[in-house]
Amino acid sequence: MSLKARIFQPAKNAMQSGRKGTKHWRLEYAPAAHKYVEPLMGWTGSSDTTQQIVVDFDDKESAIDFCQSNDIDFTVFEPKKRKLHLKTYADNFSFSRVRG
Repeated sequence: MSLKARIFQPAKNAMQSGRKGTKHWRLEYAPAAHKYVEPLMGWTGSSDTTQQIVVDFDDKESAIDFCQSNDIDFTVFEPKKRKLHLKTYADNFSFSRVRG
């Protein structure tokens, strides 16, 4: 059985304006087994314990080296570039502002 993993930079927390925790790279394993519904209680279960493993690295190269040294198939997802819409508070009262 060959493990498959994905390497990515996590997105910032939607509940806060800061970008803490977005500089590192994360390795997560792909699901190796399907989830099932436990018949008695109705809970969702799985026999795959690799879904619980999350490994953080300081840079992308370290994560790739880890996968290559442990014979793990991996896919790297590059982060999307942020689009900054810079404007000042005075732009809210500009005469050239489109009124809607």
